[in-house]
Amino acid sequence: MPGRIRADDITSVKERSSIEDVVRDHVTLRPAGVGSLKGLCPFHDEKTPSFTVRPTVGTYHCFGCGEGGDVLDFVQKVEHLSFTESVERLAAKLGMELRYEEGGGPREGGTSLGKRSRLVEAHRVAEEFYTAALLDRTRGDARVGRDFLRERGFGSAAVERFGVGFAPADGDALTRHLRERGFTEDELTTAGLSGRGSRGLYDRFRGRLMWPIRDTTGDTVGFGARRLFDGDRIAAKYLNTSETPIYKKSSVLYGLDLAKKAIAADRRAVVVEGYTDVMAAHLSGVEGAVATCGTAFGVDHIKMLRRIMRDEADHAPARVVFTFDGDAAGQKAAMKAFGEDQRWAAQSFVAVAPDGMDPCDLRLAKGDAAVAALVDAAVPMFEFAVRTTIARFDLDTAEGRVQAMKSVAPIVGSIRDTSLRPEYIRTVSGWLGVEVEQMATEVKKAGRLAPPDETPDRRGVGTDEVPEPGPGEGGPGLPPPDLRDPVVAAERQLLQALLQYPGQFPDAVVEALEPEVLTAPAHRAVLDGVRIAAARGHRVGSAAAWVAAVGEAAPVTVRSLVSELSVAPLPVRFDSSTGLPPRRYLDSLVVGVRDAHLGRRIADAMSTLRRIQNDPASDQSSLRERTTALHALELERVRLREGVGS
Repeated sequence: MPGRIRADDITSVKERSSIEDVVRDHVTLRPAGVGSLKGLCPFHDEKTPSFTVRPTVGTYHCFGCGEGGDVLDFVQKVEHLSFTESVERLAAKLGMELRYEEGGGPREGGTSLGKRSRLVEAHRVAEEFYTAALLDRTRGDARVGRDFLRERGFGSAAVERFGVGFAPADGDALTRHLRERGFTEDELTTAGLSGRGSRGLYDRFRGRLMWPIRDTTGDTVGFGARRLFDGDRIAAKYLNTSETPIYKKSSVLYGLDLAKKAIAADRRAVVVEGYTDVMAAHLSGVEGAVATCGTAFGVDHIKMLRRIMRDEADHAPARVVFTFDGDAAGQKAAMKAFGEDQRWAAQSFVAVAPDGMDPCDLRLAKGDAAVAALVDAAVPMFEFAVRTTIARFDLDTAEGRVQAMKSVAPIVGSIRDTSLRPEYIRTVSGWLGVEVEQMATEVKKAGRLAPPDETPDRRGVGTDEVPEPGPGEGGPGLPPPDLRDPVVAAERQLLQALLQYPGQFPDAVVEALEPEVLTAPAHRAVLDGVRIAAARGHRVGSAAAWVAAVGEAAPVTVRSLVSELSVAPLPVRFDSSTGLPPRRYLDSLVVGVRDAHLGRRIADAMSTLRRIQNDPASDQSSLRERTTALHALELERVRLREGVGS
């Protein structure tokens, strides 16, 4: 049984350990009055700092959650250690040998290190072993690892700086080395360095390139391993340490031990996607780069970075830059990161290389300066999210602009700073080519973006529910015409007249009515049938034969609609002498539908002009061409309307 640590040794550990230095391993502190330092609390989530440290007194207290105590209390709570382990951990950092009462010690035959420290020490020894194996020129199997790094621009200096190593392909090389250093089987399996099989212990990592994963204090607590050989029986390209008492993948960031000083000084964190990306960024001067370890960037990572970068609501905004690949997976990751944007007080940015290269490839192809320039040129997360969303829509059509507007409205509505929202609404309306008032109305209606852990309904946010089509309303595959829209209602009446009184429309009129003049897809399908049947000469036959011919020519999905329109009454008083609809009414239907179509084309042209005018890189000759085309459409509309009055 280990004895109790002597009381005077505990006192000595407390007196010699600087609470400021210990806390700074986890929290960035700034002056907060005489003798006080302040930062974001590591024990609860907050946006305004209430965690206070008094170095001269040796205590801390959070005025938000009430946590407080001395340096031993802090280590116990922040690292989840027992009292004895926290004393042993601080003593080890001080290089101080502890004495135990009754002649006991921390463990039989051991040193004055607690369980956590034993696991950390095993990882330190393993890291040294892996690095030595990689640099050992006599090891032929390690050459593949050295070649891998060299091809990516990393030499021996980078290997030593980041502690990169090689796990020999031998079944138990590391295990034997650690056993010789006095570590027990239970310690090795608990640490995740060895596994236990029917023949005894074996190395968890074999034939792989190894990156040490360290906590904020610099202790190695796990490893990330990349496959090097095609014959590796584990198919996964990357293999990470399983969760252990000292390693939780959601609570560590690769490179944070090296990056935290730069993150605190610059109040900027750069989140990249892989171990080699972190190396490339640091070697390129972007020393605030970190990466997750086999998991998505999550809430615990955010809390960790916020404490270090002083992400405080009442302070000048910090910056967090995410780098993503330019492919669909990268865009999806960026949108997920945007979903967590509310958890930051910092301003979020996204950096994507034009050709989609990650920082490692970019450094190799274009040098260190290109990596630094990529990060410096990052665009606001909001802008990236909006542009990624609207890229899915055809902004040259009214339908595409409306759908794009509905999709981005909740993103705009999620902007934390409401004073910025009007300006962003103006900006986005320019990108879409819609009126500012129209965009503002849609944002107000849409509300905020649903948090990532909430599942929106299948219609999405900010969309109007559309009723299921009834009989004759478009059929499966086509949305039902919305007769609340006056233009759609006029289209319906025109189709009714074409079906019921085909002889009242000259051939030239029917030929000029191309399907795109109608807005409802079901109405376009019916008009297709009308034009085909007319071209075949069926308009000169009986009314029944004409309707049958149109139904035969139209798609199957709208044949019931053809039948409905052929008998539905027209909302007009008929000429008593002829029994036909008034000529003026029929002409007004044709002109009204054509006028609405011209109006949509003019709106499309104006939208395009707005987008060109809002793009600094736009071609002025293109602007002139578009302006000329717009004037031609406006003149055509004037002539159409003047013809109505003549």
